Amino acid sequence: MGLMEALIFLCKGQFWRMAVFWTVSLILSYLQLFSQTHLSRKSKLFDRCSSISSSAIRKPICIITGATSGLGAAVSYALAKEGYCVILVFSETSTPLSQCQYGLTDPLILAAGRSLHSLSKVASEIKEQIDDACVKAFQVDLSSYKSILSFKHSLQQWLLDSDLHCSVQLLINNAGILATSYRVTTEQCDQMVSTNYIGPFCLTKLLLPLLEQSPIPSRVVNVTSFTHRNVSSMEVTRETISGQWFSKLSSYPYAHVYEYSKLCLLLFTYELHRQVGLAEKSHSVSVIAADPGVVKTNIMREIPSCLSWLAFFVLKLLGLLQSPEVGITSVLDAVHAPPETSGVYFFGGNGRTLRSSQLSYNSKLAKDLWDASSQIFLERQLASRDTT
Repeated sequence: MGLMEALIFLCKGQFWRMAVFWTVSLILSYLQLFSQTHLSRKSKLFDRCSSISSSAIRKPICIITGATSGLGAAVSYALAKEGYCVILVFSETSTPLSQCQYGLTDPLILAAGRSLHSLSKVASEIKEQIDDACVKAFQVDLSSYKSILSFKHSLQQWLLDSDLHCSVQLLINNAGILATSYRVTTEQCDQMVSTNYIGPFCLTKLLLPLLEQSPIPSRVVNVTSFTHRNVSSMEVTRETISGQWFSKLSSYPYAHVYEYSKLCLLLFTYELHRQVGLAEKSHSVSVIAADPGVVKTNIMREIPSCLSWLAFFVLKLLGLLQSPEVGITSVLDAVHAPPETSGVYFFGGNGRTLRSSQLSYNSKLAKDLWDASSQIFLERQLASRDTT
């Protein structure tokens, strides 16, 4: 059965698009990075902020989505091990907590994921490895607006109950899936588009007031992918944004959909950067994109195991495969970049940034996507009010 399934995958153009196009775009990204770093005088490196104390807030908060495994879990470990005196809260514990972002002391990491059991396991492992480390776990389905809204309410109540400042200092939109078949959510959207883009958009919109309320600089880090470079054109319609258009095709173009969702997240990053720059109360909120490259995680779990193993083997031979512990460097660069840094694309680690695709800088496209996504967000807001 496994062999037959692998043969079926090998006969599909979407698999070869992943195998060839994604590899080429990754190599070109590294070549661009090499040229920019060694041949261009315009190359700019961002140093990570050094640790400084602050009395502005006692317990800064970082929220990480997709923290059950892979990059999300590795980021949680890294933020707890970097010497910031990280305190994480797990389950119903009332241990005091906070987060050290932008050089602040006593960091708190809130891990938001779809599997509460997996989150509890990650929290337990962090506690075993780090003295006095705790994790507060929330169960969130990013493909569901109701689940995201429930998370926000639970978060606010938890902040109130824990006597913490009602604000968020860092939001890392890391969650993402690679689905090989079309699945519709309860809100009639494609599950992969909902999880990879619409969910992070709604989560960020809902948490933006908490980010704006922060007495210290706050930040949104969107984890995107080099695969966005394979999208040459894009039409913004309700059907494309929701992913409903893909249901009309004879076969589900999962590679295209993944690329599209990551481009949407990148366009959202740049537009949010512009939007917060225009809003007076949002000047202290920065927005950054981070591309970890190829990291060995379970995102390819729906690809036949023999093919995913072969893909990772080839990428390792090419020197392109990274472990989660190494792959998070660009994410940590984005997290710890100076507070005034915003609207940039981190890639390759060591504080390096890269220009994303030309299409991703199309401001009209980004604005159209923002407006259409905001309309979907508003409709879901109204629908949730009608059911309460």
